[in-house]
Amino acid sequence: MSGPNDTDGGDDHDHGEGGHGDGGPDQGGHREGDHGEDGHERGDGSVSAPDTDEQHPSEPSGSVELSVPGMDCPSCAGKVESSVNELDAVDSVDPQVTTGKVTVAYDPDGAGPEDVADRVEKAGYEIEDGAGEATETFTAPDMDCPSCAGTVENAISRVDGVVDYRTEPTTGKIVVTFDGARTSAEAVSEAIEGAGYEIVDSSVDGDGGVAETESVWRSTRAIKTWISGAFTLLGLLFEFVLGGVNAELLAAGGVALTTADVLFLAAVVAGGQEIVRGGYYSFRNRNLDIDLLMSLAILGAIAVSVGFGESLYMEAATLAFLFSVAELLERYSMDKARNSLQELIDLSPDEATVRRDGEEITVPVDDVAVGDVVVVKPGEKIPLDGDVIEGESAVNQAPITGESVPVDKTPGDEVYAGTINEQGYLELQVTSAAGDNTLSRIIEMVEDAQSNKTEREQFVERFAGYYTPVVVAFAVLVTVATPMVLGATRTESIVYGLTLLVLACPCAFVISTPVSVVSGITSAAKNGVLIKGGNHLEAMGEVDAVALDKTGTLTTGELSVTDVIPLGDRTEAEVLRCAHGLERRSEHPIGEAIVADAEGREVDRRSVEEFESITGKGVRADLDGRTHYAGKPGLFEELGFDLNHVHAATDGGVVTRKSQALCERNDCVDLLETVVPELQAEGKTVILVGSVGQRPTGSRTQSGDTDEEIEGVIAVADEVRPEAEAAVSRLHDLGVERVVMLTGDNERTARAIADQVGVDEYRAALLPEDKVDAVRELDAAGDGVAMVGDGINDAPALATATVGVAMGAAGTDTALETADIALMGDDLSRLPYLYELSHDANGVIRQNIWVSLGAKAALALAVPFGLVPIWAAVLVGDAGMTLGVTGNAMRLSRIRP
Repeated sequence: MSGPNDTDGGDDHDHGEGGHGDGGPDQGGHREGDHGEDGHERGDGSVSAPDTDEQHPSEPSGSVELSVPGMDCPSCAGKVESSVNELDAVDSVDPQVTTGKVTVAYDPDGAGPEDVADRVEKAGYEIEDGAGEATETFTAPDMDCPSCAGTVENAISRVDGVVDYRTEPTTGKIVVTFDGARTSAEAVSEAIEGAGYEIVDSSVDGDGGVAETESVWRSTRAIKTWISGAFTLLGLLFEFVLGGVNAELLAAGGVALTTADVLFLAAVVAGGQEIVRGGYYSFRNRNLDIDLLMSLAILGAIAVSVGFGESLYMEAATLAFLFSVAELLERYSMDKARNSLQELIDLSPDEATVRRDGEEITVPVDDVAVGDVVVVKPGEKIPLDGDVIEGESAVNQAPITGESVPVDKTPGDEVYAGTINEQGYLELQVTSAAGDNTLSRIIEMVEDAQSNKTEREQFVERFAGYYTPVVVAFAVLVTVATPMVLGATRTESIVYGLTLLVLACPCAFVISTPVSVVSGITSAAKNGVLIKGGNHLEAMGEVDAVALDKTGTLTTGELSVTDVIPLGDRTEAEVLRCAHGLERRSEHPIGEAIVADAEGREVDRRSVEEFESITGKGVRADLDGRTHYAGKPGLFEELGFDLNHVHAATDGGVVTRKSQALCERNDCVDLLETVVPELQAEGKTVILVGSVGQRPTGSRTQSGDTDEEIEGVIAVADEVRPEAEAAVSRLHDLGVERVVMLTGDNERTARAIADQVGVDEYRAALLPEDKVDAVRELDAAGDGVAMVGDGINDAPALATATVGVAMGAAGTDTALETADIALMGDDLSRLPYLYELSHDANGVIRQNIWVSLGAKAALALAVPFGLVPIWAAVLVGDAGMTLGVTGNAMRLSRIRP
């Protein structure tokens, strides 16, 4: 949001050429610093693909950027564009003459990077560095856990030509950047499917999507699981209840199979197929994950039963069934996390009603072009960003800005895709195509936020790399040593080893952080706060100081009239009527504020002649034949007005609070000693209105025998936001140690605003570099500082802070791109909500990490003593902990502003 500069009070203001002078603006520039081209900090150690214009989660969607140095003029670009467009599968061509690059989006089912490169070369231009880099987005719904993602990553990393890759288990997407001269999308797709994960179509809505999956409980795997469970239950009945009829069916080579054993084997076949299949792919891709470990445990139990006659069929069946149940529960819990993002995607409707050739037709939103006129009826969602051209209505902007009260929209106002037209009829002209609107950018950034890993997530991943091998080694040691050390039987020691294999995969431990991050970020987005990465979510919850810009943050950023004090026999309306006439031709924000207030009160207009701007002081004009002035007090002193002895207006004989007993009339006011300083102390700019010349008949003088008359005083200020004081107080209640206001305004205005909102301290008259120094000082004195500004001004300070937070970023591309966190609406109450959410998210992450790790460790240490049956290892150590950490993470969605 950008508003007028900060204004100070009193004599520091110029009131001249074009209006009223500057006080001491909060200054800034375009944000620079450590965010990179996509606005995200990298450096978390993760392998991530760079942002591209085409990252839609279809199967697969692609773009390629080619370096064409010879394309150095518009004519060259035209030839390249025409040649490439001859490919039917090409969606768009963007030749950039200044950089010598051409970016092409295409349907990979009909073309590839090589085809695009061929068309460029046929236009007569050489391509530098082969076919260039291409980025493809694949969707594999079954890749729904860190273990699955690890298997996929191992497979992709072995494809020659792959440059970067990113797996997103929470959305089921894989983003791969590769050198088109060395490999292709088909080769990457084959590698993913070779890892055991089918690539499927996905639902695309706007600029983002989440992999669609069939109902967990009605899936093919669920059916096999229920069959496995039935056989396991029957086997247990024959083993422990119907022992008398548990007949021996086979006895050969020292191996005996009873009815119960056969039922257990049937349970293994039914429930273990998917497990062993996953284990095979994990083994082939050299990934020591839960599928491989469980496959070893199940096959090991069968092998020991057949080879050594130990009869561990029941354990194998129990493992197959319970682990299949655990996998279904994990899929269910991941779907819950995915649904939190899908709710954002579902905000935007699929269709729009467009007026074309005088008719209203319903078309898919993707077919609506910029400039089209869209009709939105009461109760409908607004399908695309646009400007209202006809109609009036209240629009519920909560999905974008988090505002709880609908916002009135009239012609000329901007509306956003995904918001809801409450009551009136609206026609709007589309300003952004589907996939490029505010909601689409929010969705894309929420999805990309997963790649910015928190410090705890990086720690967990490093720890997990050691955890599994250590537990596997412990399993081998327990199997070998317990018979000798603890006197366990050989069968018991084998069961102990198998149980430890079950506990060797840290799935719940690894997933504990990402599900919390996804829950927190998507919950914030639905409440009007866009967090650009898990690292920023974590950092915001740890800061102990918050620095607030004044203009546009603590204040509205727009000047308005706060006081009108009539003098003599004037009324407020008469004072405003004079001021309106004087300021109507002024273009200064102070003059505009006075005119807007007067018109809002519907004052009568006066005829204006001989308008003159007095540079640095004020304005002059003849109103109805009498010369009037409006300006700062110094102007009136120069003109000879007596500002020490003016008469205040009264109401029913009661002298106003500005009055002082200076003469026998008991209604005199010393403007220079009382009124002006009092208003300036409140951070307001004081404008006097006076006249010189012949007064209307019957008017009474205020200045003895002279004809100079002070008619009134008007105070103008950048008003404090209504929610500012409560927001600052709430930050203190939540544990923020220091709340500091930084402003380029003068000391007097800064002190007045600081006292009003309750900040701990303020720093005034700061240049941009001074604000940077202040942020660094706050950071050095504590554990981090969040800087809150408008996203464009104060850019250096925002970039320097631990977390940069932009105010009012909805529809503002620059703020969305540059901020670590963006408050989409001009609502400062979202700041305490952001801190509370981030702080609680850090708590949830800590709980998930230590509880899941502690539970695994406790179970593992209890195994050698026979205290943990194999079913408990599966249900508690795997399924139970996965459900527990996911459910705990979902609690973040209950936090409200």
